[in-house]
Amino acid sequence: MAAISASMVKELRERTALGMMECKKALTEAGGDIELAIENLRKNSGLKASKKAGRVAAEGAIVIKVADDSSYGVMVEINSETDFVARDDNFKAFTNLIADRVFATKNTDIASLMEGELEDTRGQLVQKIGENISVRRAAIVEAPAGGVVGGYVHGGRIAALTLLTGGTGDAARDISMHVAAVNPVCARPSDMPQEQMDSEKAIILAQPDMAGKPAEIAEKMSLGRLKKYLAENSLTEQPFVKDPNQTVAEFAKAAGGEVISFVRMEVGEGIEKEEVDFAAEVREQVSRA
Repeated sequence: MAAISASMVKELRERTALGMMECKKALTEAGGDIELAIENLRKNSGLKASKKAGRVAAEGAIVIKVADDSSYGVMVEINSETDFVARDDNFKAFTNLIADRVFATKNTDIASLMEGELEDTRGQLVQKIGENISVRRAAIVEAPAGGVVGGYVHGGRIAALTLLTGGTGDAARDISMHVAAVNPVCARPSDMPQEQMDSEKAIILAQPDMAGKPAEIAEKMSLGRLKKYLAENSLTEQPFVKDPNQTVAEFAKAAGGEVISFVRMEVGEGIEKEEVDFAAEVREQVSRA
């Protein structure tokens, strides 16, 4: 039987996206024949799919779908392990399938959404592509009577839905483009969480130029800086990306609307990505041998 070298394990990992120990076992069972190992792994598709479930999926895509009458819109994030798979046509078809289902059912509960055929489809895709695929989250924005929803996706990785009272779907889409690009903290100054204001105020008061200032002077200075902070981080007060001479609120008003809220998603935000050091894995394995 041929010796199973680290380079053979590395090649099989690169070609299958499986873990080091699984690749080594497959190579051992195949007598060092990489092609046979791949064939055996493909035959064992059920095991292949289950082995993917624990792997970190922090790449992927975000898809939006907005009703023709701009009455509501949905947004979903579907994750893969690599950006390469996120560009695969099979993966894209799956993301559109999920978005269509959320759009049709208005169901944003992932567990209930994925019961049955959608989960079976996901499992089949995992087997076919060789990476963990997960439907992470979904959101819906619905407009009240007279309101509109518009959405924008940038590169499949950042997306936003914006709700206006009045206005047009196109205006809401343009503001969503701004949201995707600038990433405001909140829609309006009054929406800024108090804990965030308190945290920002503490930071301001701790700045060097505040040292030694009388309390009333420091308070007055901090209020001025907090006002600036609100303007910089509230969507309605920001200079509009397509025309910095007007604020987003002014743009919405000119279109006959007013900004109410927005939802923004970015692929993988908040997911801790696992950094894999192959050389370290090999050293650890050798030390155990």
